[in-house]
Amino acid sequence: MKKILYFLLYLLPICLTAQTTVLKPDQVFDGEELHKNWIVLVEGERITAVGLAKDLTVPNNATTIDLKGTTLMPGMIEGHSHILLHPYDETGWNDQVLVESISERVVRATVHAKNTLMAGFTTIRDLGSEGAEYADVGVKRSIEKGIIPGPRMFVAGKAIVATGSYGPKGFAPHVKVPLGAEVADGHDNLIKVVRDQIGKGADVVKVYADYRWGPYGQAMATFTQEELELMVEVANSSGRPVVAHAATEEGMRRATLAGVQTIEHGDGGTKEVFELMAAKGVALCPTIAAGDAISQYRGWKKGSEPEPKRIQNKRKSMKMALAAGVPIVAGGDVGVFTHGENSIELELMVEYGMTDLATLKAVTSGNAKLLDLRDIGVIKVGKLADLIGVEGDPTKDIRVLKNVKFVMKNGIVYKD
Repeated sequence: MKKILYFLLYLLPICLTAQTTVLKPDQVFDGEELHKNWIVLVEGERITAVGLAKDLTVPNNATTIDLKGTTLMPGMIEGHSHILLHPYDETGWNDQVLVESISERVVRATVHAKNTLMAGFTTIRDLGSEGAEYADVGVKRSIEKGIIPGPRMFVAGKAIVATGSYGPKGFAPHVKVPLGAEVADGHDNLIKVVRDQIGKGADVVKVYADYRWGPYGQAMATFTQEELELMVEVANSSGRPVVAHAATEEGMRRATLAGVQTIEHGDGGTKEVFELMAAKGVALCPTIAAGDAISQYRGWKKGSEPEPKRIQNKRKSMKMALAAGVPIVAGGDVGVFTHGENSIELELMVEYGMTDLATLKAVTSGNAKLLDLRDIGVIKVGKLADLIGVEGDPTKDIRVLKNVKFVMKNGIVYKD
């Protein structure tokens, strides 16, 4: 009996040792630089070694995955997603909020989540359930439990809007319609709503600092600067950031001074407001792909017709933001266009003035840093093994990010 016990105790450390996986690509982009002939070792959910094969000790029982012809890089981070939306040329936003059931929208979201992961986006910041209550929290938890495959999610739940500003709209005053966000106003109510959202699972608080509610339907500021500052104070006290939808100079100015983490869209930004953002360290998530898609849904024949005013304005605002040194978050507002085609935003970021390398950094280490995601975005020892392999060299041609051949998240291979 003692001999059997000793034998089992001898085997126990071997049984408990995690299997080592060796990834052998042509080259590794570690989130900052490109390295030829590197290999990466993974044990469990973590990266345990990175470097030239001759410099690393590989266990005899390691499993090797040959990724010849690929660049291994960190899993990409989507900075602005709506997992519960699908393209507006399929179903308009109003009908998604008012006609589609939450059950249908969750089923769609499971498909969106898988397509996003297979496209090499292993993490997403999902900025609003758009009328689906806290279904985004449920989708996130289902992924965490392994019920469905999908990216790691950081969710906002219901965005916060000022009374009278948000939609769906166009109904008679006596008709009560569900909104695509949660209304809050004034000192006590804002505190209560922010805390309630956090209690129900929001990782980030999203506010609409402006919206299309001016006297002629134009975008105008919604919350006062004091109201925005209050929401930031309450959210930050729980360790959570606030992000602001803002497309006007005044909305962007108030949100920046209030201390938000990022401004989403920024179409109406001016030289002065972008310089203010840069000085305050507030990042811009330009969501170029959303405006590009919506313009095409409305009839613009891209490539054969002149660019509409919306596209011209976006080019100008992006140019001013880059010139001012504003940090850029890579995020396309995917859901407005097709989940799984997230890399369209990256191609447009290059078209609008960023280099391939700067864009590649933005969607990996840059997003991780700006969004305070400390365990991902780079290939370093001790970080989570969120790794993808793409065919080609994305540091020279961002378009190859469409060619994702390998996906690993938390050390688990989802695509090989």
